[in-house]
Amino acid sequence: MPDPLTPEEIRVLGALVEKELSTPDYYPMTVNALVQACNQKTNREPVVQYDEAVVQAALEALQRRRLAGTASGASMRALKYRHTLAEALGLGVPERAVLAVLMLRGPQTVGEIRGRTGRMAAFDTLEAVEAVLADLVGREEPLVMELERRPGQKEARFMHRLGGPPEAAEPVPSAPTRPEAGSEADAERLQALEDEVQALRRELDDLRAAFDAFRTQFE
Repeated sequence: MPDPLTPEEIRVLGALVEKELSTPDYYPMTVNALVQACNQKTNREPVVQYDEAVVQAALEALQRRRLAGTASGASMRALKYRHTLAEALGLGVPERAVLAVLMLRGPQTVGEIRGRTGRMAAFDTLEAVEAVLADLVGREEPLVMELERRPGQKEARFMHRLGGPPEAAEPVPSAPTRPEAGSEADAERLQALEDEVQALRRELDDLRAAFDAFRTQFE
C-alpha cells in the first residue's frame, strides 16, 4: 500500500469489512449505517464519535485509493458503499476477518483474534489463525506485524500496518499486568472474570448488530 491510511479511513474500512462478513444481508452500507458502525461502544478501540462529514471524507479517500466503491441496485433508496480489499489486496475471507479485528480493536493476541472473528470467519484452531497471520506478515508489503512483548505480557500481539510502517504507528498501550507467579488463585479468578466480560461483550455486540440490521431496513 503506497500511502498510510488515516485512523478515520482505517475505522471506516474495518467497519465495512466487519459488516460484510457478519451481517451480509445488510451490506453494502449507507453513510448513516457506517456512522453507527464506526461509533459502536463495544468491540471498538478506541471508541470514537464520528459525524457524517468525517465518514464521508474517509469514504472518498478510500475510493481514491481504490479500497472502496459504491454499490447500485434498483431496490436501493440511498447510495451505499462497499470495500474492495479482496480485489485490491487479494484477501480472502479469513484474511479480511483478521484485518477487520485488528483495524477495529487494535493489537490482539492469537487467542483474542480467534475469539473475536467468530461472527466473520470460522477458525477451528489457533494454528489456523497463526497461518493467516503468517501470510499477512510474510507478504512483500506486509499488512500485519508482530509486536515485541512488554513486561507482564505472556503472549505475542499483532497489529495491522495499514496506518504505515512501525515507526509511524501510534504507540501501543501497555496491557494490564497479571498477578505474579505464586498468586495462582488470583490469576484464575482474573481470567474467569475476563472470560465472562468477553462473553457479555459478544452477546451485546450480537444484539447491537441485530438492531443495526433491523434499522437499515428503513433507511
